Amino acid sequence: MKKRMVIFYFSSLMILAAQSLKVDPLIYEIIDDISADKLETYVTKLANFGTRHTLSDTLSNTRGIGAARRWIKSEFEKISRDCGNCLEVFEQWSLAKGNPKSRIKKDTWIVNIYAVKRGTKTPNRYVIMSGDIDSRISDPLDGVHDSPGANDNATGMAGAIELARVLSNHDFPSSILLAGLSGEEQGLFGGKFLAEKAKEEGWEIVGILNNDMIGNIEGVDGVIDNRTFRIFSEPYSILETEKQLKQKRFFGGENDGESRQLARHVFAATKTYLPEMNPMLIYRLDRFGRGGHHRPFNEVGFPGIRIMEAHENYNRQHQDIRTENGIDYGDVISGVNFEYCAKLTAVNAAALVSLALAPAKPENVKIGGIVKPSTVLSWDRVNGAAAYKLYWRDTTAPTWENSRLVGGDINRYTLEGIVIDNFLFGVASVGENGHESMVAYPGGLIGR
Repeated sequence: MKKRMVIFYFSSLMILAAQSLKVDPLIYEIIDDISADKLETYVTKLANFGTRHTLSDTLSNTRGIGAARRWIKSEFEKISRDCGNCLEVFEQWSLAKGNPKSRIKKDTWIVNIYAVKRGTKTPNRYVIMSGDIDSRISDPLDGVHDSPGANDNATGMAGAIELARVLSNHDFPSSILLAGLSGEEQGLFGGKFLAEKAKEEGWEIVGILNNDMIGNIEGVDGVIDNRTFRIFSEPYSILETEKQLKQKRFFGGENDGESRQLARHVFAATKTYLPEMNPMLIYRLDRFGRGGHHRPFNEVGFPGIRIMEAHENYNRQHQDIRTENGIDYGDVISGVNFEYCAKLTAVNAAALVSLALAPAKPENVKIGGIVKPSTVLSWDRVNGAAAYKLYWRDTTAPTWENSRLVGGDINRYTLEGIVIDNFLFGVASVGENGHESMVAYPGGLIGR
């Protein structure tokens, strides 16, 4: 029997297992400052407006969406006063035209309320967390009867208010925007209007984290889980050209659009700062037949994802408040777990802050190495980048597995012994503070 020669190739590369972010004591401090009691106070206040339906009363000071949005604005303004006017508070009014075939039968004002913690170095670069102001019950056109919307979506809105309070005590190079978006249940109007404004005004949006239902731990299937949550993301931009889509067919990248990279960054931030949590990467824009306020941002080319609970209770969603056959229906306070809501608010904080502290992602990333035992990556240098991190993973892996840190004075690097055909690749920029951008996937071949 012949002896077989086995050759082991030892690479000189420094390989790190899985994507990990810089551990920053500041982010732990921010997470520790998030209060479940505060979240309960905010959710209770929002639920007590009776209904926040888009078509509900706008004049009352105690009931309806008008009262709710004025209270949200007053909370943002109070937080700003407490920090020496460190927040810019905005009220965006947009008219949704009535359509008999839609959930907006007559012309209706859609009002978004948002607060900006302005960046100290790149003020026009934004990282966004959003929640929805409005609520609904069984009839999507019922703006009269009680619709407390405690979990859907007072929890997401409360998370945005709480992060405005916590983050007001700190400064960041990029801007952080905390938004309350209206008209979600009637057709994602609030997100559409804010995304259009951002596009028209040339905002540089790193990504939007849309939080929709972050407080329920008891699934209708009987599962009780206070650690798992889902991150929904689209695979690539719907604005990509036929040429770009054709390139994906031959070179890969179907699973590596900007929103998918944003989802991976949230996953990495969670594993770094809240390892007890179990993030689920869901490779889908949203749930079947459902929609969220990240979608309008995706549709104009901005990265956006949805963060939400893992086990939904459909008895508590879009239901008239009632009891039938011993089953309680309705989205009321008793269905919200505020410790879990605080954990998911902390997930947002870790992702928002790590991105707000990081430089921009590399642009014009290209790849080479066809019929060679190595892979070459090139990119445009990023202002403020002290280094770059080159990532690669198996083509079937959901998250980045391996990386190599290289100097900030170069814009091209060869990964010796790493065959281009066997992996997927990306590049992130790293600031002097050690925080890194989202990973940028190659958009073309070197030399073309």
